[in-house]
Amino acid sequence: MPPNPSLSPIASRDFSPAFAWHLLSRAGFGGSPAAVAQLHGLGLDGAVRRLVRYQQVDLGGLAELDLDPDVIAPRSQEDRQALVRARREGDGDTVDRITRKTNVARAEDRRMHLSLQTWWLERMIQTPRPMEEKLTLLWHSHFATRHRDIRDSFLMQQQNAMFRANANGSFADLAAGIVRDPAMIRFLNNDRNNARRPNENLARELMELFTLGEGHYTEADIREGARTLTGYTVNDNDFAFNQRAHDQGRKAILNEEGWWDGDDFVQLLLRQQACARFVALKLYRHFVADVSDDWDLVPGPQRRVIDALAGVLRDEDYALAPALEHLFKSRHFYDTEIIGRKIKSPVQLMAGTARALDTPMRDGRGLTRGLRAMGQDLFEPPSVAGWDGGRSWINTSTLLLRQNICTYLITGKDPSGQWRRSQMDYEPMALLAGLDNPAPRQTVDHLCDSLLGPHVSADRRASLYQFLESRTTGVTPDTVTGLLLLITAMPEYQLC
Repeated sequence: MPPNPSLSPIASRDFSPAFAWHLLSRAGFGGSPAAVAQLHGLGLDGAVRRLVRYQQVDLGGLAELDLDPDVIAPRSQEDRQALVRARREGDGDTVDRITRKTNVARAEDRRMHLSLQTWWLERMIQTPRPMEEKLTLLWHSHFATRHRDIRDSFLMQQQNAMFRANANGSFADLAAGIVRDPAMIRFLNNDRNNARRPNENLARELMELFTLGEGHYTEADIREGARTLTGYTVNDNDFAFNQRAHDQGRKAILNEEGWWDGDDFVQLLLRQQACARFVALKLYRHFVADVSDDWDLVPGPQRRVIDALAGVLRDEDYALAPALEHLFKSRHFYDTEIIGRKIKSPVQLMAGTARALDTPMRDGRGLTRGLRAMGQDLFEPPSVAGWDGGRSWINTSTLLLRQNICTYLITGKDPSGQWRRSQMDYEPMALLAGLDNPAPRQTVDHLCDSLLGPHVSADRRASLYQFLESRTTGVTPDTVTGLLLLITAMPEYQLC
C-alpha cells in the first residue's frame, strides 16, 4: 500500500514511544532505550524542536580539534626561485632538499587527515545534538569534495565547519558559501577559472548537482555561469576575489541578463522553481526513504510529499528548520510504509550502534578503517556526486563487515586480531534499566523494540525468545551480550 502522501501533522496524542524511536533513528543516529523514552516524554512538538532547533542543547564540552593551518602552505618565493635555478643548473641536492620538505608536509597532512576522520566519527557518536551532525553529513555528500584531491586537511576541516555552522540554517547560505569555499574551489579547479580561459567545472556542478539537477539548464547557461565565477580563487587558506581575472562583461543565464558575479549567479539559481524541489528531494532521501534521485522514477505519493516540502522551502526562503519540522511531524513520516524500511549508511550503522547500545569508545582509527571498508570513507566521497546511498551500501562483502563491526563495538573483538574473553569491557545491563521484570521474553521484547523497532513481528523474535529462554543462567550480562550479537546480525538491524 502506498504511504500516506500528506505533509499534515499527526495528532500529538498519536506520538507513541514507537514514533519517538523512529524519529530519533532518522533525525539522529538512534539512541538507547533511555534516550528514546526521554524524547517521547517531550511530546511531538517538544521532541521535534529539540532535535531540529538543536542550538538550545549544550554541547557539554564536546572535544574540538585544532589542526595546524600552515602544514600545507604555498612554497615561499625563495624556495620557488631556488627550485627553478637548481633544475636549470642540474643541482640535484637542492631539488631533493625542497622536495623532501614538501614530502614531510604531505606526510604530516595525512596524519592530520586521519585525526580529522576519527574526530568527526567520535563526535557523531558522542554529540548531544545528533541532528547537527546528520545534517553536516548530508551537506558533506551533497557538496562533495575529497581530501585525496585537495590534499589539505585544514581546508577540509574548514569546509566541514561551514556545513555545521549552516546545517539547519538556510540552504541559500550553504549555496552562497560553497562558491567561496577554498576546498571546493580547489577541488573543481575554479582557481584556474579566469576571463581569458574560463573553467566550467564549478558552474556545471553548481547547476547539476548542487541546485537544479539535470534538464533545467543548457550548455550555454553553464558557459555563462562559468564567466560569473571567474576570479573566484584561493589565497592560502582563504577565499580571494581576483578582480583582474574576473570577466566584467554582461552574461545571459536562464533567460535573464546582467553584469553578474558568482554570488549573483547563486541567487539566480535559487530563484528557479526547480531548485526548491531539488533540495527537498535531497532532504527526503536523507531522512525518509531510499527513492531514486531521478524525479521521473519517484513514486507519486512521495512526489506529492516532496513537492509540499519544496513549497515550505520556498515560503521560508530556503530556511531548513521549518521544512524539517513539517517533515518530522507529518503523517507521511510516521506511515508504516516508511518506518523500518531505510537502509542504514555505514555511518548510521556505526554511530547508531554505539549510541543505542552505549558501548565503550573503541579505537577511532580502527572504526574509520571500518567505514572505509564499508564504503563510506569520511572526507573521501567517491566523486563530486557524493555517495549514492540506499541499496549501494549492501552487498555480500559489506554485509559481513557490517555484522563484524557491530561485534567489535559490543565486545572489542577485532576479527583480524587476537582477543580473549577477559578483555570484554562492555556492561549491557544498563539497557534493561526501567524494565520491571527482566525475564527472558520481556528482555527480548525490550531490546528488539529499542534496536529493531516495535514494528518487528513476534515471528521474527521467536528465535531470540528461544535463545534466551534456553540459557540456564537466565538474564545475565553474558546472555544479554549474546542476545545483542544475535539482534545486530539480523537483516532488520540493517534498516531504520
